[in-house]
Amino acid sequence: MTLSIFQKFALGIAGVTALSIGGFILVAPHAFYADYGIALDRDPSLLSELRAPGAGLATLGAIMLAGSARAACARVALVAVLTVYVAFPIGRLISLAIDGMPSASVIGALGIEIAIATLCLVAFRHGRGNTLARPRIAVPQNRYPT
Repeated sequence: MTLSIFQKFALGIAGVTALSIGGFILVAPHAFYADYGIALDRDPSLLSELRAPGAGLATLGAIMLAGSARAACARVALVAVLTVYVAFPIGRLISLAIDGMPSASVIGALGIEIAIATLCLVAFRHGRGNTLARPRIAVPQNRYPT
């Protein structure tokens, strides 16, 4: 399957963002969350609960980058993009409704997530000659005609 330059760009932006954020959370959670005005203590259980999804986000970012570089990985990369950049904003919006208004930094992150989701949805929209939109289904051939 061949990806357009725009599709590669969208996957690349999404991948670099997810890999960077996930890696930062994994390696330096105190510094990452301090940028959001959140002070973490040294509780190993809390840090484990933060580092684990950070590693997951970094891995999904690497998958997105692989999809931007190798067409064979594009379908999996698209699933990763939609999983991250649709689920995160939904989770933040649910939190906004239940928990109230977060810091301006968190609202900024929501805006970036929505922008990347929109970019990827536009890049991989249906009906524009997009090979990702129409998966091929193998139809078995009758080897022995009757």
